[in-house]
This record gives sequence, structure tokens and C-alpha cells, in this order.
Amino acid sequence: MNILFMGTPEFAVPSLLAIHNSEHNVIGVVTAPDRPKGRGLKVAESPVKRFAIDNGLLLLQPPKLKNPDFVNEVKDLNPGLIVIVAFRILPPEIFNLPKYGSINLHASLLPKYRGAAPINWAIINGEKESGVTTFFLKDKVDTGNIIFQHPVEITDDDNAGSLHDKLMLIGSLVLLKTIDEIDRTGGKPGIKMQDETRSTPAPKIFKENCRINWNEPAEKIHDLVRGLSPYPASFSILNGKVIKIFKTGKTNNNCFGSEGEIIISNNEMFVNCRDYQLRIDELQPEGKRRMKADEYLAGHKFSGGERFMY
Repeated sequence: MNILFMGTPEFAVPSLLAIHNSEHNVIGVVTAPDRPKGRGLKVAESPVKRFAIDNGLLLLQPPKLKNPDFVNEVKDLNPGLIVIVAFRILPPEIFNLPKYGSINLHASLLPKYRGAAPINWAIINGEKESGVTTFFLKDKVDTGNIIFQHPVEITDDDNAGSLHDKLMLIGSLVLLKTIDEIDRTGGKPGIKMQDETRSTPAPKIFKENCRINWNEPAEKIHDLVRGLSPYPASFSILNGKVIKIFKTGKTNNNCFGSEGEIIISNNEMFVNCRDYQLRIDELQPEGKRRMKADEYLAGHKFSGGERFMY
């Protein structure tokens, strides 16, 4: 089957690789335009673009997906199926073009966690299970009929980075299975409608979502830290400076003092929350690199009574 693949970040690369190595034919790859990135604002290529170039695949980088020139390019390619993994919202004039329609790989068990950040929100909300879903595109985002799903356990040690990697690899296998099934059935695989009563949102993460409120329970803060690590990272303010926090540990230590107050004990760093103390394991002071807490404490002396602001 002739497939037009659309994706941008690292999450999409294993899926593209799986299709490229299969019996199916990748007739083109669509990815985001190059953009300035980092402090030096150097123009950066997406991971999907680098894969396409390295493997000699036709590459398209349309600034606007509704542009008539791009729509005509897709028509000329005449894909049997469009496959989307971590890409922009596709307009109907594109996703309705292929004979077998367009499918998406989403990093949640839909209809839970519809939106841009399903991995982050699943961990932030303390979920014990996530997964991947393949589905046919409809006009409304992440609402199409489900083809396959595969659950994945969220362990106590998982953060957004480790769950991302699990779903990225499992997703590539489920996606290829989906494409094979669509091909085998002539575009009519078994499908299941989404239960709208079970839908939950997973909107884009903004800076205000990342600031820690130390008046929350320790477990809730711990899940926030995990759900935002390694990127974009949770943070708090100490002496007017931003401290990013990447890893914490739950304790049974009762709090004494006010919420956000820092307690140093046996070269470990604890913070009072609403109910228990939370141990800080990895952090990044403003203007410095990420480090373990004991390394930070070796170069930063606390006199007592310091607290994170929220």
C-alpha cells in the first residue's frame, strides 16, 4: 500500500521506520517547516525530516496545510492511506483524499486524554495505566473510530520521558499492525466508536501548569514533577530565582513548619507539603546545569527557615 506519512518529533520516528522497513511503500513524508531553536536560534530540522533525508524519502514541509499547492501535491501523490503520528491538525480537504482515509496514532487509551499532551497529563493525574490508540480521523480532533488499542502500565518509577519512550516503541508496532489490517480488509478493519461520556482532556502544557503549589498533598506534587520531567520541568521560586525540579521521592515524614519550607537532614533536601515532606532528588538552579540534590547542597548552604514560594 502507498502511504503518505506525517509527523515531526522523535516520537514519530520509530513508526516511520517500521513502515519504511515493511512491505508498504512510503511515497512521501510531511513534516513541520524548519524553525529556530535554542539560545542561538539556529535553524533546526525535525527528527522526522532527518530520517526522511537519510533514507532518501520524498520530503514535504508545507507552511500551511490548507494551501492549494500542498493539497494538489497530495492529490498527485495519490496515497492509499495517510498516516499521522504527532503532527498538526489535518484539514478535511487533506485527510479525506486517500482511498482508505487517514489514521492517527495517539499516546493514550482514547477517549481518555484527548489533546496535545496525553503523556504528561496521565502521570500528573496519577494514572496507573496509559497506552496507545490507532483511529480513523474525523473533523473533531481525537474523536475518530478506534481500530486498535494497547495498554501500558505506568510504574511508580515512570516519568514523562520514560513513558514517552515506552509508548513510542509500542505505538510503532500497533501502527504497523493497523496498516496491515487496513490493507488486508480493503480499508474496512473492525472499528469501535469512542464513548464520549469517558472523554478527558489533555491540553497543551503552559508555564502556569508547571509551577509547584506546596500547599498540595505530597503525592500530587510528586506526580506533577514526574509528569513534567524531563520537559518542560516543574519549578518553584527560591530567593527570587527559579529552581527546576526533575525528581522527587515520597516520604512518611510528618511536616513541621510552613508549606514550602526546606529542611536539610543527613545531606538530603526535604520540602514541607500539605501532609508529608517530599524529598528533592534532582534539580536545576537558575543559570546552572541539572544536578542531584546532594551536589547542590555541597555548594549551597542553608541557614534554616528558607522556603520555596508558590
